[in-house]
Amino acid sequence: MKKQDNIWASGFLASSIKSNEVKLPEMAIGYFIGPFGALLSSGIFTSMLQKYLNEVLGLSNGFLTLLPLVSTVLIIIANLVVGQLIEHTKALAGKARPWILLSALTLSIASVLMFIVPAEGTARMIWIAIAYNLYYSVAYPIYNTANSTLVPVSTRDSKQRGAIASFTNVAGLGVMGAGSMVFPILASNVLGENQHRWFIVMVCVAIFTAMTILLQYKFTRERVTEENFIGGTGDGTVTDNNTKTATISEQLKAVTTEKWWWIIIIFYLLFQWSGAIKNGSMTQFCEWVLKLDMVGNDWGIAQTILSIAGAVPMAVAAVFVVPLANKFGKAKVTFAGLAIGAVGGILAGLFSDNIIMVGIGVALKCFGSSPACYLILAMLADVIDHIEFKSGIRTDGLTMSIYSSLMVAASPIGTAIMNALLTAGGFDQSIVFGAGVQSAAAQSALSVSYIWIETFAYIFCAVLAFFFTVEKNLSAEQAEIAKRKGL
Repeated sequence: MKKQDNIWASGFLASSIKSNEVKLPEMAIGYFIGPFGALLSSGIFTSMLQKYLNEVLGLSNGFLTLLPLVSTVLIIIANLVVGQLIEHTKALAGKARPWILLSALTLSIASVLMFIVPAEGTARMIWIAIAYNLYYSVAYPIYNTANSTLVPVSTRDSKQRGAIASFTNVAGLGVMGAGSMVFPILASNVLGENQHRWFIVMVCVAIFTAMTILLQYKFTRERVTEENFIGGTGDGTVTDNNTKTATISEQLKAVTTEKWWWIIIIFYLLFQWSGAIKNGSMTQFCEWVLKLDMVGNDWGIAQTILSIAGAVPMAVAAVFVVPLANKFGKAKVTFAGLAIGAVGGILAGLFSDNIIMVGIGVALKCFGSSPACYLILAMLADVIDHIEFKSGIRTDGLTMSIYSSLMVAASPIGTAIMNALLTAGGFDQSIVFGAGVQSAAAQSALSVSYIWIETFAYIFCAVLAFFFTVEKNLSAEQAEIAKRKGL
């Protein structure tokens, strides 16, 4: 055993959470307020970055298709590296929380760099490419991988883990709502093409991000990680019980030989990437496909209406998802929800130019998707515990780095796919609102991007959820893990 200076147990670095049970303050501040502020810029980028880069900075669709595709390689590498850094971090504060603390600086700074554009032409494209990758390939992977890792290491109580996973994902959906409901109205009525106003707003977002990440650090605790330490009070030292950190090859073998791991990863890839395509195309779908007579031809209001139509059912579902999952199982509730979501998608697709019918379809889609949104991290955590039972090693860092890679890459890949569809459909970016209409092929491409891709993904994901039965023996497996550790 090895003694370590316990610098994490006093002063600012000490956690404010002392309870061995996950209680409301930890859930509310550590798993909702913190992630909400940290992910706010991402929610804005998902909804509005395409429009800002295209229409405010004048960057071409070709550049905006190539940039995310090239950046995806860096994004995946960065997430895998961060995952291993987290896995090899040994501190009483945990293996993820120290990186959360670092993100208060890195994520807040990176979120404003694309809005500082001091050049024109080729120099502007180079600046945007660098700033884009500092956000998506450096700052965001550090935060998001650490944030995702917090759920499986926060507690071994499956029900409490389901609740905090729900809080975390509600926060993620909340920032998507802010990005697609509040920000479009601000952009269409206040920001316009004024680059200076965009910069000021994003500086405010960055300050909010730093403050909320610090709160998240203070109001979280890694109880599973603490199982590897003895002491932590009194003489200012803790004793590391020399729990072995598995090598990357050992972790890869453990996860890639587990069928439940593959099922949940493929599930998440389809679910997240199809959602990114939908979110990225929402603004232009509202602008060029919907008939907007009832909202005075204001695409910002139309987008807000659809966002509210999706947000309200998801907010309502948040009350019922965890209790239903505790009673019937996470996978069964997720399967039923996705079936409802697929029906809503078909309805919206059949009446894609009617804002009322699309709104009803979106409401059903979002209501149906809520179990998958709220429970995905808890389902991943269950798989991690199952792998620990079988192999004797934790794979939090590797699994969550892959999870984070899929999440972060979803936005650029979704944007690239959307731009490719729009290019194939003959979308004309030179047409400004009110000056003409897009071709029927371009409108069809937007309908496919906003509605149909995600709808078919829901159907496939429902099939995967039907066969996901890792929960069946999880309690017995966790009891065996505790017995091995002498807990």
